[in-house]
Amino acid sequence: MEPDLLTVTSKDGTTIAATVGGEGPPIVLVHGTTGSDFSWSSVRPHLEARNAVYAVQRRGRGRSGDGPEYSLAREAEDIAAVIDAIGAPATLVGHSFGGTCSLEASLLTTNVRRLVLYEPTVVAEVDESTLRSVDSLVSAGMNEAATEAYLRGVAGLTDEEMELVRSSPTWNDRVAAAHTLSREDRACVYTLDPQRFAGMNVPTLLLTGSESPPEFRRWVDDVAAALRDSAIHVLEGQGHAANVAAPELLATEILKFTDS
Repeated sequence: MEPDLLTVTSKDGTTIAATVGGEGPPIVLVHGTTGSDFSWSSVRPHLEARNAVYAVQRRGRGRSGDGPEYSLAREAEDIAAVIDAIGAPATLVGHSFGGTCSLEASLLTTNVRRLVLYEPTVVAEVDESTLRSVDSLVSAGMNEAATEAYLRGVAGLTDEEMELVRSSPTWNDRVAAAHTLSREDRACVYTLDPQRFAGMNVPTLLLTGSESPPEFRRWVDDVAAALRDSAIHVLEGQGHAANVAAPELLATEILKFTDS
């Protein structure tokens, strides 16, 4: 059975889709680079038992369209459009680059009641050597190799995490989105200006894995310092892919914070 689908029109006219399931207070899920709504497939059943869950397909994927110009600002507008279409204040959950997009979206709408950011990316520069390799592989039609190169070289997935991702039924969908990898990583070059968030009062939970690369924790610390109402929680034994490796644990942390 096809899932229910919410479609909205973003500020630049691009159609953005989100799959919908469950009933109750709304939770909006925003995936990271290489992902789509399928990134949350193991997490959603734990959330949908008591919440209406909207899993965004970010631009360039699934039923969402794409625009001629790409930027972090466009991504943030897309997420804000989804949230505003729901008609009730929502908990917004973003993972990796999706966390950065969600952080920016929180400045564009008053309908975010809780914000959960799992290792949002806040980088000063990108690894252009790796991205050029990814671009070359995509240009050569080697999308699978490009996706693995990105996940290992940029996202820092361990061998165990890489095996979990490769063996999941969503691997082919990740490979199909390989053309979005480099543009999103370059959009991660992001100056976090605390002054822009000085008036933001949305309670925020920042999640990080105890086994994640050290720079990921630094990003979390930087975001926490910029937000007046935030807390950090460490996912013990996890890295950057708890949505795949420990979905029930991740869902439990989201629900505890949503219900607080």
